[in-house]
Formats: sequence, structure tokens, C-alpha cells
Amino acid sequence: MTTADDLQPFSVWAPHAGAVTLMHRHAHTTTFREIPCRPGPREGWWTPEWQPDGNELDYGYRLDDDPELLPDPRSRFQPDGVHCPSRTVSLPAPEQWPDRNWRGRPWDGAPVYELHIGTFTPEGTLDSAIGRLDHVARLGAGFVEVMPVNAFNGEHNWGYDGVLWHAVQHSLGGPQAYRRFVAAAHERGLGVIQDVVFNHLGPSGNYLERFGPYLHQAAANTWGKSVNLDGPGSDEVRAYILDTLTMFARDYGVDGFRLDAVHAFVDSRAMHILEEMAAHAERLSTELGRPLTLIAESDRNDPATVTERDAGGMGLEAQWSDDFHHALHVALTGETSGYYADFEPFSALAKTLRGGFFHDGTYSSFRERHHGRPIPPERVRPSALVVSAQTHDQVGNRAAGDRLSQTLPPDRLAVAATLLLLSPYTPMLFMGEEFAAQTPFQFFTSHPEEWLAEAVAAGRREEFGRHGWDLDAVPDPQDPETFIRSKLRWEETAQGTGAALLRLHRHLAALRAERITGRELGFADIHVEHSEDERWLDLRLPGVRVITSLGPVGVTRPMASDERVLLDTAAYTHGPAAQIDRTAADAALRLPGWSAAVLG
Repeated sequence: MTTADDLQPFSVWAPHAGAVTLMHRHAHTTTFREIPCRPGPREGWWTPEWQPDGNELDYGYRLDDDPELLPDPRSRFQPDGVHCPSRTVSLPAPEQWPDRNWRGRPWDGAPVYELHIGTFTPEGTLDSAIGRLDHVARLGAGFVEVMPVNAFNGEHNWGYDGVLWHAVQHSLGGPQAYRRFVAAAHERGLGVIQDVVFNHLGPSGNYLERFGPYLHQAAANTWGKSVNLDGPGSDEVRAYILDTLTMFARDYGVDGFRLDAVHAFVDSRAMHILEEMAAHAERLSTELGRPLTLIAESDRNDPATVTERDAGGMGLEAQWSDDFHHALHVALTGETSGYYADFEPFSALAKTLRGGFFHDGTYSSFRERHHGRPIPPERVRPSALVVSAQTHDQVGNRAAGDRLSQTLPPDRLAVAATLLLLSPYTPMLFMGEEFAAQTPFQFFTSHPEEWLAEAVAAGRREEFGRHGWDLDAVPDPQDPETFIRSKLRWEETAQGTGAALLRLHRHLAALRAERITGRELGFADIHVEHSEDERWLDLRLPGVRVITSLGPVGVTRPMASDERVLLDTAAYTHGPAAQIDRTAADAALRLPGWSAAVLG
């Protein structure tokens, strides 16, 4: 297995080729020069016979007698798009970084803030996003999670159609802007989690198969051919993945990675790629002297993902847990179609709050089989589960891309925020959620190829049709207005419901920082009572108690003599306030419908 540290500049893995030629020119010039490549010290690798001169070069490769110039599979920058030559990048040395004294953030249950660079600001660039990081820091977030930034064809999409894992998308600002963004986050105390996609490659601009067996010929997933993790040549493909993690952490200062859809990995090897990534991140963390966090998006409800490697697990720090989202969504909206059906009983939310997974070996009607397994409380901490009320997936994969804030009144949004930010798990907010954004987050693309644009649009409509959605509500992903509609409107933070709910989120985050974040909570510390008929929840954690009414009828719950109300959502939604009755021997808290109170 060849790692980046073993490679000479401009080396390329091309085991399918009988001859390789490096083509290069000085940036902003037109004439390419060629350098023959010779077989390298490792099988399948090629190295130029001499190194080209110059600091900023455009370059690519010609394979055998094919005249087409192909971009470098390990390209750092595609200034003119993924079908064009690669460009070399010179980043500042670590001793020149403005955040050179940054020592990282441990994974401690602090809130995560997920954002999409292209729609986070009107300009949609990494540099413009820096101007909003103070907002994220004031919100009490510990990490900002950035949706994929690797190079894709076109000017804008969600980022999951990337084809060059090392290149930062040109329309977002490119590599230098990305380094500035990470430094700016660190200067505000925010760790940066980068969303990376190793389970598939995008449909346009993927030249990797021309070089070697990057994709699995015998296996496919939802998005097409899966990445070759266990077939012939997979050693080098796995090294490519590990080098991607190394590059982002070492060269850009990234603090962790969200690994997209790991349940789609096809890997039969004795050491699964997740475990190998965890071991690699551990070594890299030691080298860099700061924590590195791996977070899996996993649909399997398998606690082995976040169980330590020496206990037989994969060794990742955290994983997304959609069961919390589904249970909360149903309790707030009453929507029970599709995968929401199993979460219709109110007890589903109580079970998820208490044990992490709802499907822990239970029957899943959506999958038509049993699903998941219980979390062993002695091996997994609640902070290992990342939970949410909204995410890019759960909003953007609705037909109209509508947020909860576009359909629910403020009192229900306040209850959702309270249960999320004071849950025993690691809460994640999706950009704009904190101020009840009225803009949707829709599925948008900018494929230059007409055939691909039509295929994507037809596929979305077919998928939504199978699930019974109103097809008239499905926007055209290729319409530029679909992208523009999805941009946040920051003026919403300054008035009305947006301003009130932003204050609530800040108050809740401050309470979390004071009473939950950084504490070694275990599942034994979580106590939940609920009423199926009256639809109330009473969540108790060490140092904090959350009482919520998720229905129109209020609730009365006993209070200890030393408990006091730290927060009442009515103060932010202009609803009826909670009342404390101390006439009886024991005090009682009377909570109106669709409200929450925090006691301590």
C-alpha cells in the first residue's frame, strides 16, 4: 500500500496503462509540455522522468495512445472544472498558520452546526461564510460540520456528486479559501468536521476508472458502482481514502470527518475500512497533537460502529442516529407515512431518549424485517450518538424541501429545540433551524450535460411518486431558482419569530454548556417518564430536568422543593407561561400544551 508520504511529486497510480505521459504548462498559458513517466518503485505507479519547473502549474496525464488529457486523481484544485487540467497548490506551512496554536476540540457532546457553503450566505463561498462564524460561535456550537466541498461538475449542488476527493471545489473558493475558513473557525473556538463521501463517485467527471480499479465492478449501491474496498487493487484505493483524511487534517487543519452513508460500503476484508480509518485517525491524532473525530452516517443501528476497537468494535467516536429525528418529527407533526410509520406511538420518543435507538432488534415495517441491536450501556456513551430535529437529508429529501419552521407554529419549534439541545446525546442543528428559517432547502444541481439533468429530475419525480408525494410540489433540481430559493435570508434573525427562537436556542445552548457538555454521562444517568395519552415527557439528567407537553392538553408534574425553573419556552413564543403551585405539601409545575420547561 502506497501512502502520500511515499510519493514523489506528480506520481500517479495507473495500473491499467502501458504508458503514461505527464502534460504540464505554467498556469494561465496555453502550451503544454510533455514528460514521459517511468514505472515507479511500487506496482502500478508511474513517476515522471524529471520534475517540471514552476510553482503554479496546470497539468494532467495522457494514458497510452489516448490524446485526451485527464486530471490527476489526487488533484488539489480544478480551477476550470473537473473535465479540465489540474493545478498545483501551495498552502502556507503550519508555522505560518494564523491558528497554529490550535490544539483541537475533544468530542464532548457540544452542539454541532451543519451547513452547506453554497446556501449559507448570499455569495455562497467559503470566504463569505467566515463572516457568519461569529453567529455559530454565539449559538454555543462546538463544531461546524461542512457538507462536502470536494470537486464536482458544475457550479452548485449539495456536494455528494464529487469526483476528486482531494480537490476543493472552485466555485466555493478553492483550497486557499478553505484553509482561511478552517483557521477562522478555530479562531472562534469551533472545530471543523468535514463531510466526506467514500461510498460512491459522481456521475460526471469521474475519470478514476480510466486509471485503475477504483470502483467495484461486481457491486453497486443506491448511487451506482461502489468504491473498490476489497477487490483486486483495493490496497491502493484504501490508501487513497486514508490519504484524503491525512490531507484535510494535516494540510488544512480539519478536526474530524463525517463519513457519508457507511452502510453502503462493500467490504469483506478482515479489517473493515471503518476500523482502518479509526486506527489511522488515532495515529494521525498523535502526530498532530490534537483530537481527530470520526462520525459515521450509518443506517444500521449497530453500536459496534462506536464501540472501541479493542472491544471488538469499529472505533469511531460517533454516529448519526436518525431514530431520534423520526420519533420527534412524528410527535411534532403527526406525519406517519413511509419510515415514520413505526414511530407513531408516543412511547417511541421516550424509548429513543432513554436508550438511543428505537429499532434495536425490533421489526421495521419500512424495511419489512427486523432492524438494529441494543446499545450496550457499559461500552457506549450517549454523546456517541448525533441527534437532530432537521438535517440536510431530512429537509432536502422532502418533495418541496420544506423545513419544520415552514409548517409548524413557534411553540412546537420551541419544544423541539428544548428536547434536542438538552438531550443526553450530541445535538446537531441544521443551518437556519435556530431562527426558524422560512427558506426551504431543496435538492439542486447544475449538471452541464442535458441528458444527466433530465435523468436526475426524472429520478427524483419517480422516487417521490412511489412515496405518494404531490409531484407538482417537486422543484426542478436544474432550475437556478431552486438553488437561489434555498439560500438563507439572514434578515430573519433580527425580527419576530426568528429573533425570539434564536434567543431561545442561545439560552438552551448556554444551559447545555453549563449542565451537560463535557460530563461523562452514561445511559444509566438517563431517566424518562412519559404518558401515552396525555403526551408529556419528563426527562431527568444529572443537574437538569426537562418537562415537555407535546399535545394541546397541559400537564402537571411534581417538583422537588429545591428545584427552580431555569427556562420556560412561553417566554419566547408568547404562549401561556408555566405555573408553580406551592399550596400543596409538594410543589407542582403546571405546564400548558405545546410547551417545555427546564428545571434545575
